[in-house]
Amino acid sequence: MSKDYSDDPFQDLPDDQLIIDYIRNATSRIDKRDIANAFDIKGQGRTALRQKLRSLVEDGAIIQNPDRTYTTPDSLPETAIIEVTGLDGDGELRAKPAKWDGKGPVPIITILAHKKNALLKNGDRLTARLKRIDKNSYEARPLKTHDRDVNDGQPIVGFLKTYKDGGYVTPADKKNREEYFVPSEFMTEDLMDGDLVLIEPVAATARYPRSKNPVRVIERLGDKDDPRLISLIAIHSFGIPTTFPREVMSEAAKFSEPDLSEGREDIRHIPLVTIDGADARDFDDAVFAEPDTDKKNQGGWRLIVAIADVSYYVRPGQPLDREAFKRGNSTYFADRVVPMLPERLSNDLCSLRPKVNRACLFVEMVIDASAHIVSYRFARGLMRSAARLTYEQVEAARGGQLDDTTAPLVEKVIAPLYEAYRILKRAREERGALELDLPERKAIIDNTGRITDIKPRQRLDSHQLIEEFMILANVAAAMELERKNAGCLYRIHDQPASERVDATRDFLKEVGYTLPKSSDLHPKSINHILKKSSEAGEAQLVHTMLLRMQSQAVYSPDNVGHFGLALEKYAHFTSPIRRYADLIVHRSLVKSLNLGTGALSSDEEQSLHDIAEHISTTERRSMLAERDVMDRFTAQYLEERVGQIFQGHIASVTRFGLFVQLDETGADGLVPIRSLPRDFYVVDEKRHRLVGRDSGRIFALADPIIVRLLEADAKRGSTVFEVVEGVDETDTPSRPRHAHHRQGDRGRRDDRRSNGKGFKKGKKRR
Repeated sequence: MSKDYSDDPFQDLPDDQLIIDYIRNATSRIDKRDIANAFDIKGQGRTALRQKLRSLVEDGAIIQNPDRTYTTPDSLPETAIIEVTGLDGDGELRAKPAKWDGKGPVPIITILAHKKNALLKNGDRLTARLKRIDKNSYEARPLKTHDRDVNDGQPIVGFLKTYKDGGYVTPADKKNREEYFVPSEFMTEDLMDGDLVLIEPVAATARYPRSKNPVRVIERLGDKDDPRLISLIAIHSFGIPTTFPREVMSEAAKFSEPDLSEGREDIRHIPLVTIDGADARDFDDAVFAEPDTDKKNQGGWRLIVAIADVSYYVRPGQPLDREAFKRGNSTYFADRVVPMLPERLSNDLCSLRPKVNRACLFVEMVIDASAHIVSYRFARGLMRSAARLTYEQVEAARGGQLDDTTAPLVEKVIAPLYEAYRILKRAREERGALELDLPERKAIIDNTGRITDIKPRQRLDSHQLIEEFMILANVAAAMELERKNAGCLYRIHDQPASERVDATRDFLKEVGYTLPKSSDLHPKSINHILKKSSEAGEAQLVHTMLLRMQSQAVYSPDNVGHFGLALEKYAHFTSPIRRYADLIVHRSLVKSLNLGTGALSSDEEQSLHDIAEHISTTERRSMLAERDVMDRFTAQYLEERVGQIFQGHIASVTRFGLFVQLDETGADGLVPIRSLPRDFYVVDEKRHRLVGRDSGRIFALADPIIVRLLEADAKRGSTVFEVVEGVDETDTPSRPRHAHHRQGDRGRRDDRRSNGKGFKKGKKRR
């Protein structure tokens, strides 16, 4: 029933914020009629709505486009110039707006699959038609690419080939197929054939024609045979700062060990312990657990999570703070760490070393037998870690294998930690946190910096123990800041976009699984499908599709919850040594609880959206750099195995070929479409597969496949494979299902069901 606006047409109009939110969250352009229909406004109310919209436009709260549709200042137009930023975790090409003046986080843009995407590389710009798929997410359909100017001033990392008249540089970026000319006057005596160099463009002249891409060497990074160059390539390619300015080092050098001044609470009597990897150099979190003695809380526990008090040292606006913000986070490679803070802090004063006094910000939490938080309190403290333990040590101690360090701690410290963890784990399962399997690879590096092995990272109960303690502390931090109505950088993971859910539901329905609609979707329902598919031996396919459906976790001062963890409030609190987001959370707690110096400044509080946008970007930069290094180390590891046969599975299907992931090492590589068995292949985007027009042969996502390694190039981080047919199963690492042999009548029937008329005409691909 429509509203009656006969007496006062302005009286019952929706308030400004409701209209703004409706426009912001719309997945397509909307006009006044759409808004009126959405709020059931009729009659004179529409005239009042027109006046309200005009007022909102004048105030800058919304924007009226030439076609009389409305958007918000943090929305993108239907057609815009975007800049490629790289691949996401699912192998999809991501981009950002070439220009962004919005107040909120930079929108996340996914470039739809297209055969020309193979030629796109980081920094490339293109005009694209955009379609909004979620609050801050868009899909882009490329319309036109823009030529990259070689004189854009951006440094390029590459390998030098010397000649009499100068040299040529081949970029280390496998997506950059250009070759750059170094004139002789820009060559120096220290440059050798094969050196890794950093170059920048110079102005093209008649002597150095533009076609040769003239450049000069601005830095020699190292010798071609030095395996430690691998991480240097990523560091310089992604622009990760490595050298701390002199003023930053000077500020860090002046600090000393803390005392009990400024009301710091003495908790040195509590046997807190750190539990980290064996190769960890900094220890920024310590834990403790004991049964709650309150008779009203039978089966409850008292937990303490103590975190290095970085905010005590790194003050807003100071050189240390400016550099930490610039970096955004630490970046971890197999052979080195690029820290957010200088070593004086990251490996010393802010590292909770055993048997020494350390400043901390701790949270004491009481949970009941169901792991619900009964109470909590935050305070600044002076702690003294009882021991530095490794995950393997703790796991061994739990199993009865004790050493000199764990023997005195096993009953009073380690055993209670596992008892509390048991309750937390059960609570996680009951609330239905997402259980997607994310296998990680670990590169084993020798003293020379060369890779010797690739192993899957262990996933022990001790890892999960620390994870659950940290999650609980993060939840408490978000709860406290929300209770105080204080500024907070939430770690948000939005629900999957409805269009992705619909596409995934349609795909899973064909293979026998039912995914709820977007409005009814919960991690529990996803976990149910994951379990069911594992039992049916189809985990690889289903897991891949459900993982690709997920939104990307980012930082934001606006809380939408954390879908993956099934939590309404979540903020990063536990790693201020290596994440700037945690430092902001610490500062806000210090301010809201009057805990002393190092509080959040008013400028920071007003700039939380900008801070969130920046550190979300630096986090993605580090993620891509870390993945790039792992790919290069993997290629280096495989260089001596060119020609060998491997078993893997299809990780992605594109117009230009297949991306295959090897089962043994997790290495990713391309099978070019030109190398597939002779046929004309058509992409079935809906079903994520390539279909041979003549043979009916199918290459589908997650199918097992046998490939031969054709190329492994550590310098460019690339591996190339070809499909192997007719190989005796005893010649392969295991006995696969030959999914890539699907052909004949069955394949042709599948094709008729999906697209009986849709095959493109043309020559067969050889």
